[in-house]
Amino acid sequence: MRIRLLPAVTLAIASSFVSLAHAQAPVKVSDGVLVTSAGMTLYTFDKDVANSGKSTCNGPCATLWPPAMAAANAKPEGDMTIITRDDGAKQWAIKGMPLYTYANDKKAGDKTGDNFKEVWHVVKK
Repeated sequence: MRIRLLPAVTLAIASSFVSLAHAQAPVKVSDGVLVTSAGMTLYTFDKDVANSGKSTCNGPCATLWPPAMAAANAKPEGDMTIITRDDGAKQWAIKGMPLYTYANDKKAGDKTGDNFKEVWHVVKK
């Protein structure tokens, strides 16, 4: 069975995707800590240099500490800025510091990466 959408429905669905692409930075504050829209804790890395526009966490580091990726057309907002990674992808940053999640945080609210090797820190608000 093939479903046909009316043109108005198709336009409404397309508009929803466009508005999502232009949404605010996908972060919020939960229990005084910056988290993704899914509730996963966000971290900064001491080896990154604020306002350098670069992330020093690439390759295996980025596997364990996945970058908080931004859509190609995302726009900076307030303290939230965007850097360009070595591979050309966009990453969210706060006050110029790139943001990451931690692969070992398994559910919303986990903060198991805080102070990991004394160089990874939750972003407190």
